[in-house]
Amino acid sequence: MASVTYDGATRHYPGADGPAVDHLDLEIHDGEFLVLVGPSGCGKSTSLRMLAGLEEVSEGAIRIGDRDVTDLPPKDRDIAMVFQNYALYPHMSVAENMGFALKMGGVGKDDRIARVREAAKLLDLEDYLDRKPKALSGGQRQRVAMGRAIVRQPQVFCMDEPLSNLDAKLRVSTRTQIAALQQRLGITTVYVTHDQVEAMTMGDRVAVLKDGLLQQVDTPLALYDRPENLFVAGFIGSPAMNLLDAKAGDGNASIGGYSVAVDRDAAAQMSGAVTVGVRPENWRLVGPEDGGLPVTVTVVEELGADAFVYGTCDVEGAPGTVVVRTAARGGLAKGEVIHVTTDPEHVHVFDTETGRRLSA
Repeated sequence: MASVTYDGATRHYPGADGPAVDHLDLEIHDGEFLVLVGPSGCGKSTSLRMLAGLEEVSEGAIRIGDRDVTDLPPKDRDIAMVFQNYALYPHMSVAENMGFALKMGGVGKDDRIARVREAAKLLDLEDYLDRKPKALSGGQRQRVAMGRAIVRQPQVFCMDEPLSNLDAKLRVSTRTQIAALQQRLGITTVYVTHDQVEAMTMGDRVAVLKDGLLQQVDTPLALYDRPENLFVAGFIGSPAMNLLDAKAGDGNASIGGYSVAVDRDAAAQMSGAVTVGVRPENWRLVGPEDGGLPVTVTVVEELGADAFVYGTCDVEGAPGTVVVRTAARGGLAKGEVIHVTTDPEHVHVFDTETGRRLSA
């Protein structure tokens, strides 16, 4: 096993206006499951492919353990790649697909069979070793692709959106299997996804990228509870954080004619235009006389254990849609007006111009 280090790693594509990945500095610990997440075009797949040797590093360096692998070909990096399209050989059986890289590497037949069976047992594929890929479901094919990587016993797994071809229910169960398997094997894993829910549920740490720049890297809960800038605040969380335009004044943030109390750190730093963030679960329903923001209900999404209320707010600075998490079966109806407020410890404050976090 080994750590992975990106040291100012940059990738320029010829003819592009700017770098696809811009001076990425990132330390991935030995045995860690790190997820790279961000919107399309943010540089996450390019970062992974640079590690795998499939993209050239224009500037900087990449190290696996103590080895500088910046200029090494992929075969010499001791990594195993899992792609979103499985890339299985249709004419080979599951066992042959899983053992093909070992065969090409000169591993003996007995050792090859033993490693394939061991991986098949881990992945619950023992009953499918003689089948061809066309006889398998999407989830089973993805497990075969995982098995092909596992039998190589690499220092690092590189996974590029491996669940994107699966249906929603299968994605949920498979991501749990992958996370549990990685923990059992203890192999350093770099996992790319555009799905922030997937990132939050799988990663030991999550690195958020935007326009080739690393925005924040931290544990999932730390990203959720203390986003460092407006982009991370709006990207992490489902449903997304409510972001409201406000003006600083007298230690409070004013949204239209409504005043929102903020923590002391934010109050001491903020001036002029600020953006206030409130998670859906941090709103409280209050009476009209208590000075809460009025929200007109447009949709109530009942989820069984709780519910999400989507509504509109005519107050200047409020977003197009306000999302409020409420108790299930609350009896709220479309067109009804509710009033919501929150507490200072649940308010995230950002400088609107720079996007920088001002709250504690």
